[in-house]
Amino acid sequence: MTWFNRQSRIVQLILLLIPGVNWIVEIVVRWSTFLKKGGLIRLIVCILVTIPSGIAFGWLDFVWVLLFKKLFLQ
Repeated sequence: MTWFNRQSRIVQLILLLIPGVNWIVEIVVRWSTFLKKGGLIRLIVCILVTIPSGIAFGWLDFVWVLLFKKLFLQ
């Protein structure tokens, strides 16, 4: 999680824009956040991101990072 947040905004957006890469970034960032902070909502989001349809979270997070400078439900 901290690795992703330390990146410049343009690098974050590029990582979330590339299909496939955004899914891998989502899985790594979400699960590391869950392991660090815990919580039921984070666990549910981690599970939803891990399934193949979780790629949609990457697009949602792209817009969220663009507007609010952090991942959705992070």
